[in-house]
Amino acid sequence: MLLADLVATSATVAATRSRKAKVAAIAALLATAEPEELETVTSYVGGALRQRRTGLGWRSLADLPPAAAEPTLDVLEVHAAFEAIAALSGPGSQAARAEAVAALFGRATADEQRWLRGLATGEVRQGALDALVQEAVAAAAEIPLSAVRRAAMLAGSTVAVVRVAFEGGEPALAEIGLEVGRPVLPMLASSAKTLADAVEKAGGGTVAVDTKLDGIRIQVHRLGDRVVVATRSLDDITARLPEVVELALSLPSERFVLDGEAIALDESGRPRAFQETASRTAQATGVRVTPFFFDVLHVDGRDLLTAPGDERLAELERLVPQPFRVPRIVTSDVAVAEAFVADTLAAGHEGVVVKRLAAPYDAGRRGAAWVKVKPVHTLDLVVLAVEWGSGRRSGTLSNIHLGARDPSSETGFVMLGKTFKGMTDEMLAWQTERFLGLERHRDGHVVHVRPEQVVEIAFDGLQRSTRYPGGLALRFARVMRYRDDKTADEADTIETVRALA
Repeated sequence: MLLADLVATSATVAATRSRKAKVAAIAALLATAEPEELETVTSYVGGALRQRRTGLGWRSLADLPPAAAEPTLDVLEVHAAFEAIAALSGPGSQAARAEAVAALFGRATADEQRWLRGLATGEVRQGALDALVQEAVAAAAEIPLSAVRRAAMLAGSTVAVVRVAFEGGEPALAEIGLEVGRPVLPMLASSAKTLADAVEKAGGGTVAVDTKLDGIRIQVHRLGDRVVVATRSLDDITARLPEVVELALSLPSERFVLDGEAIALDESGRPRAFQETASRTAQATGVRVTPFFFDVLHVDGRDLLTAPGDERLAELERLVPQPFRVPRIVTSDVAVAEAFVADTLAAGHEGVVVKRLAAPYDAGRRGAAWVKVKPVHTLDLVVLAVEWGSGRRSGTLSNIHLGARDPSSETGFVMLGKTFKGMTDEMLAWQTERFLGLERHRDGHVVHVRPEQVVEIAFDGLQRSTRYPGGLALRFARVMRYRDDKTADEADTIETVRALA
């Protein structure tokens, strides 16, 4: 398959808001792929490379060779090129990477260059989420969507099952099951604003209320003396968390799969800054982390995915000692649950997760069986710069740079992060006109603006950062509204932000 055909399909998907039309376009593309192309085409049409890391970013892809006049690249050539780039390391790798990029992009047309740059940097914004790709696989292979979803959850990705779907159909997909040692996509929680809302959403009655730890999601598999520790995105971090491996090997079973969090705690047992946990799980040195488990998917040869939550909790209590289980209560009394929430927040944790006790473990899905409740933090910040969007947002100013007032700095503001989350199409159109009117100068795709526009930003937390001069960065920032009723002089200060941290 020519890359140009895939790029054209991506453009079609980006140009429509119709879910049905997106699925039809992707299904038509998949139906024309050769068997050996299916994994790569599925990954690419979903907007992702098959390689975890390539060492490429916007800076390394800023200066590209002249585009080719005609499309000649096919998808397997592109995959092989990125595979070779990802394998480069050591002395001379930077020059070799630049040479490989020039060779690949020099064979691409202008449209293909733009699309490949977005693919390599994670900026293919076409609205083709994995759920849509799964629908397209089901349509093209003429099998039930439920069969594709189940297999993808248990195999870890849609890419991992697409060829099985086309070659073996529903019977072959049904043979894919939970395999100890092979991470599965974790069950996710939806959100509610209040505890009462969460209890109602989860079905009411008696529920489990878990402490929501601000750590790194981990899935721990043990098979005999072998332990695998995987992240939420299924990256293997076993070698970086020897203390988790040590605990897993101490438990009274040689075959299990546990779901939980790894978190760094201080001497008093309170959570350290998220950044410390994140950096600890990125390398094998640093502060010690403690694992806390809240679910079990398999134990002693028995799969528990379809077992109700209360049965899984009983198995968890049998297997894992209390100091390594997430604090929880089981209650039907909202007042008792509210008191638990207050104690949880006072202990420095970020909230709770309300869980329906009758629900199975719905791997890879976000539904009403688990509902998280976290206090919403907001700040009034000033827009310092804006980046031109890509994909559906091409032609609009999208990603905004956020700053707090800092009287001690030369500019009067200090940057805390960026976000493009929470923006409607109307807001994008408005802010494009607004910020072009405030433009001071440009630096590539970044438009620097006069610091006048105040924006209300919601965020989930703060983390220490060496990237920004203020030493702090917002986590999961999203736009709530623009504050035309406030001037930049009324925005929150960096001292206010530090006090929250």
